[in-house]
Amino acid sequence: MKHIRILVLLFCACLAFAAWAQQPAGKGPNDWSEFHRTNMTRWNPYEKVLNVKTVRRLHLKWSYATCSSFKYCGMYPSPAVANGVVYVGTGIDSAYGDVYALKASTGAKLWIHHYDGIDAWSSPAVANGVVYFGTGYGGYGYVYALSARTGAERWHHRTFSSLASSPAVANGVVYVGSWDYKVYALNARRFGAKLWSYTTGNRVNSSPAVANGVVYVGSDDGNVYALNASTGALLWSYTTGGAVNSSPAVANGVVYVGSDDYNVYALNAITGALLWSYTTGNYVSSSPAVANGVVYVGSDDYNVYALNAGTGALLWSYATDYIVPSSPAVANGVVYVGSWWPYGDLYALDASTGEKLWSYSTGFNVQSSPAVANGMVYVTSFNGKVYAFGLKGQE
Repeated sequence: MKHIRILVLLFCACLAFAAWAQQPAGKGPNDWSEFHRTNMTRWNPYEKVLNVKTVRRLHLKWSYATCSSFKYCGMYPSPAVANGVVYVGTGIDSAYGDVYALKASTGAKLWIHHYDGIDAWSSPAVANGVVYFGTGYGGYGYVYALSARTGAERWHHRTFSSLASSPAVANGVVYVGSWDYKVYALNARRFGAKLWSYTTGNRVNSSPAVANGVVYVGSDDGNVYALNASTGALLWSYTTGGAVNSSPAVANGVVYVGSDDYNVYALNAITGALLWSYTTGNYVSSSPAVANGVVYVGSDDYNVYALNAGTGALLWSYATDYIVPSSPAVANGVVYVGSWWPYGDLYALDASTGEKLWSYSTGFNVQSSPAVANGMVYVTSFNGKVYAFGLKGQE
């Protein structure tokens, strides 16, 4: 009898291992499940395949065209990658906007969800089997929640203008900004019921960052706000000299954010006090990435900057072909970032030196911010395509 029990246990263990082995690629901490990534720094510390040596072997694994006519194309949203699936939205279409779920390894379409909206600049967030994103139509905005497995709608919540802000999901709450000047907190579990909203002085394009019970977000009124994540109460605000379309990154008690006044700011996360600022040559709508004591950010002056996170001192800058509204992604010593015309390039730069290691031209604007997960880099272009890059010889 004992031998039979042992055999049964071994058989069950084998079944469990087989089930685990068949889980979709990307299961675990290496995912890039929302715009900021879950650590609010646009840094993937778990990436081990791509590095400063191997990234030179990146090549196009697949691309997926979301439309056949450029007239109706246009992809600003950044991809989210979770559980072996790439989620991305596009909404510049004659009748519908769409959210796509594509197999991360091959680009095969798993499902597509049509919604009644044309403004879909919001990047999706994936949490607990649900995809969240924002859009706008007919003077209203909508936050949608879809099943990550099937694309079926779970719920939607209406705001009073379009949404370009990308949701952040934390502790069962969806945080997002709207062009109706408000920041919203919605109950993810109770059909998007509004928990609170906070009114700023202008549109909110910035995507919230949530850290230590605080929501950090910028507004076109020129302010960076810190709000209590539970109540929406204002904790502090900091006034810059221009619209804050950049989305804050939060690391080690500091909030890093760009402004249209050409500056990158470092603010005390508890008090909002200015720690330092660095002046670029044009708007900073790019959202900073923070990794290993360095802040990486793009500027419309055509450059990507690496700044000392503690002092703001310039470590290096890299000149691209055009403006850089794309937000950098950092993984394993490499910075990935896109630029606009004339080539619509995606760059891979050495995080320590700024040396260009690799680039790829999409032929049109790359405002999308890359997602780096499981040895792959995903990005969209305004030509309506989703691109996936991986290493040659590693299929």
